[in-house]
Amino acid sequence: MARRTQTNEPARCATLLPLLALLPQPLALLEVGASAGLCLLPDRYAFDYGVGRIVGPTNGEVGAPLFHCTVNDATPMPQENVEVVWRAGLDLNPLNMHDDGDVRWLQALVWPGEGERARLLEEALTVARRDPPRVVKGDLRHDMAALAAEAPKGATLVVFHTAVLAYVREAADRAAFAQTVKDLGAQWVSNESANLSHVPDLTLRLWGRFVLTLNGIPQAYTDPHGAAMDWLAEPA
Repeated sequence: MARRTQTNEPARCATLLPLLALLPQPLALLEVGASAGLCLLPDRYAFDYGVGRIVGPTNGEVGAPLFHCTVNDATPMPQENVEVVWRAGLDLNPLNMHDDGDVRWLQALVWPGEGERARLLEEALTVARRDPPRVVKGDLRHDMAALAAEAPKGATLVVFHTAVLAYVREAADRAAFAQTVKDLGAQWVSNESANLSHVPDLTLRLWGRFVLTLNGIPQAYTDPHGAAMDWLAEPA
């Protein structure tokens, strides 16, 4: 009764990485709706896209979780992991990966019977505890710009979110958030359900899938838990 849904699915980094790798490096990552901040660590995880080569963590992280993601032929395969020089998250109620209650809540949000997701969550938490990402208490509607101002000027600022906009109920608030990101001059990476992706002509054929967009332009259809992605041959 005291908590809200705050699923922190690190496997979603597998669908974010091909797009993040296309942006000018290094990156300054700002995630809104960050929960415990596990999706702020793509450079510290390993990824297998089924192409015969694993993209490993930038710093050679020992014990990094390995996320498997099925991709189509159009997906641009990263040659190496991204370079992140700054990262921060924003959340209404940041979860602390050193707090037993918060960790049990994250574990409870993994669907019953999905042991592989639960195992990878534990591995991601182990990696994150070594150097926890900073997650600030705040509201994406009001507090994002102040946090973004802390990013280093020499890096590409990326504001991203995944499965977050459903919790911003008012369409006017979602539109205002989108305008704020544009005003910041940031690269805007959104991974949301089709009806919340700011793309008006997507149809119900995408039911159950997310749309990965860059600055409002669809790039790929993705599995909500990061297991697969279909890159669009031409951006929609």
